[in-house]
Amino acid sequence: MPSKGWFNLESAGGMIPETQFFEGDSAFKFLGLTRTQRLYGFSWLSHHWLGSFAVLYTIGILVSLIGTGFVIGFASQIKLMFKPVRIIATVVFLGSVGLVFVGAFVLKNEVLCIIFVIIEYLAYTWYNLSYIPYARSAVLKLVGMS
Repeated sequence: MPSKGWFNLESAGGMIPETQFFEGDSAFKFLGLTRTQRLYGFSWLSHHWLGSFAVLYTIGILVSLIGTGFVIGFASQIKLMFKPVRIIATVVFLGSVGLVFVGAFVLKNEVLCIIFVIIEYLAYTWYNLSYIPYARSAVLKLVGMS
């Protein structure tokens, strides 16, 4: 008896129309993959690569932060990071960095990793804007929060 559900897409046969999931031609039509193969590929990539992306993205940001430390000095950088004007952004940024690694290696949850990367990105952007005069005010005006 064939199994029902997501993991046995072949048994669904013609029950799932091609256009329900893929509008128009696939960008990878030249590979000659069936709908089932594309869905399995998507599932595998999202499961195995999202967490890896999150970790590698976070490592990249940390490397850029360390690079800045080499330019201005690590003690100066730490003092600047924890000035009152940017302490909240720094704490949120560093916390989200830690949470990316917790999500990837402890919880093994790719969705949480991506959420933490988004928070990390926003906090790091807000942190960097604090070094540019009036940049935060301009961004707040741009999004209508000022």
